[in-house]
Amino acid sequence: MNKVPKHILPVIVFAQFAGTSLWFAGNAILPQIQVSWGLPEGSLANVTSSVMLGFITGTFGFALFSVADRFRPGKVFLICSLLGAVFNILLMFLPNTYLNLLVLRFMTGIFIAGIYPVGMKIAADWFGGKLGKALGYLVGALVLGSAFPHLLNHFGTALSWKFVLIGTSILAFTGGFAMIVFVGEGPHRVIGARFEPGKMIDVFRKQDFRSAAFGYFGHMWELYTLWAFVPVVLLYYNETHATDIPISLWTFLIIALGAVGCVFGGLLSTRYGSSKVAFGFLSLSGILCLVSPLFFGFSAPLFLAIFLIWGFAVIGDSAQFSSLNTLTAPPEFKGTALTIAVSIGFLLTIPSIQLLGYLSNVIETKWLLFTLSIGPMFGLIHTRKLIE
Repeated sequence: MNKVPKHILPVIVFAQFAGTSLWFAGNAILPQIQVSWGLPEGSLANVTSSVMLGFITGTFGFALFSVADRFRPGKVFLICSLLGAVFNILLMFLPNTYLNLLVLRFMTGIFIAGIYPVGMKIAADWFGGKLGKALGYLVGALVLGSAFPHLLNHFGTALSWKFVLIGTSILAFTGGFAMIVFVGEGPHRVIGARFEPGKMIDVFRKQDFRSAAFGYFGHMWELYTLWAFVPVVLLYYNETHATDIPISLWTFLIIALGAVGCVFGGLLSTRYGSSKVAFGFLSLSGILCLVSPLFFGFSAPLFLAIFLIWGFAVIGDSAQFSSLNTLTAPPEFKGTALTIAVSIGFLLTIPSIQLLGYLSNVIETKWLLFTLSIGPMFGLIHTRKLIE
């Protein structure tokens, strides 16, 4: 069997990065448009949740109709990249209302469901059973894509919030075309396991899968909420310490360092196994949640250094949980098991984000991230069962 051409993985990684840059574009521009558009105080939580809800809806829809199996995955990826970019940039041309913002973020989320999971499938079609090494890079691409709008916002602040939307939409266009032109169909392409809604409860009767999925759910409770509220926390530190930390730049750096965590976690897993690596990363991020109120008494360099470590740790277990879910899923219902695990995982981000959105008006900001600790603690209890 011929080796996979060397350009395949870098192009898939770039395309994943480019497509997922649409994910946090709305969050990145929110501070600029919040006052001028007259957005309510809870808009951060609602804008983030709308993208997540769109992604969940899209994931279910794509699985229910077996879109990535019935059509060429490369074409699905391209079309979703184009449509996601269109709904992303439409915000520039429609009336500047809160409802339009939420609807367009929801629609963008639907098409991200045809970018991130489908990109994973394309990688599996090329690498077959040797996907493990590539998985860390692919999740790392998601991390960089999620962080990138904040970097664009940092450099484009002097221009307009429209700079972020234009940049991420062009990037998504480019990634979609790169995937279909330079990657195409892999030699291991097979029809995936069908999604069977009637079996959604049955898949959790397998103990190993239940433990892996519950560990993943605890991880997801923390991950996207932390990412969403990093700018809030940095702003609070600036206000209480009379510092001038560039919020967009440091939000990018904190989230983006997670890409290194993904790759490092993948390397560690080849030696220690996915369950131990996932447990280690989740333990570190859980401890940081518990002691987070103390960070606000530190100097700015130490405060930022700790959040860089947190950004590294919070996502380093993600690829390992994906691997554990795949390995432990019931073979006869694998498509259903993986779809429902991903959907529930992202669904849990919504109450987590909404909870912190509510608490941000009730308690002091330094206590917000402490409340995320329930996710890692729940996840650690179940991940421990896999190690035992």
